[in-house]
Amino acid sequence: MKLLCPLTLSASTLSASAQQGAISPASSPDPQIAAWKAKLADWPQLSHYRAQNAALKPPAAGEHRVVFFGSSSTEIWGKVPGSVFFPGKPYINRGISGQTTPQMLIRFQQDVVELKPVAVVFLGGTNDVAGNTGPSNLEMIEENIRSMAAIAQVNGIRFILASQLPVKSFPWNRAADPAPSLLALSAWEKQFATDHHLAYVDYYSALVGPDGNYLPGFSSDGVHPTAKGYEIMAPVVEKVLDDVLGK
Repeated sequence: MKLLCPLTLSASTLSASAQQGAISPASSPDPQIAAWKAKLADWPQLSHYRAQNAALKPPAAGEHRVVFFGSSSTEIWGKVPGSVFFPGKPYINRGISGQTTPQMLIRFQQDVVELKPVAVVFLGGTNDVAGNTGPSNLEMIEENIRSMAAIAQVNGIRFILASQLPVKSFPWNRAADPAPSLLALSAWEKQFATDHHLAYVDYYSALVGPDGNYLPGFSSDGVHPTAKGYEIMAPVVEKVLDDVLGK
């Protein structure tokens, strides 16, 4: 009778036990695991606007379609009670809450280029600094923005960069100190726009108070604008769009 050495027996036993006791994410009753599995299945969230994009008609002759592209501060514009998203204008909102620039880069073709706009207003990078999809640095964010600007350019779309908003802390990541990074990112974006003859929207100056936070009433959580904040932002970006579109 062949005897198994203790090491072989131990390894075999552990392997069998692990196989029998393992719970796959698909069968796990843990709702958090299920939520993460669903998120990873569509990491860039291409499904978020797929149906709306498919239902969208091509731009009419002479229509100056503009896509507002970014994360939550873009997505909730017009959804925050009391706020409106450019009524009567052919402007399309393609923000997704919580997204970082690598996710935006992946969906840029679907949610911007294929909609055939004349311009895109980009507001993003805050969630990268917050670490929403893992550690990130300014160089990584800047490269993603460069890539989106290049994709826009080869498709004849005017790429408009927007400054970061006056965020000094994240409710979901209290350990972070985002203000220095966001100010540096805004400075880079402004210089990048100048160097490449792109338009730049300075939301920051219109919203910031003397302490570096939002002015009173412009944000309820220190991150996202209120209806009053969006009311201030709208004419700032519309002035830039009027210049870009030749109005």
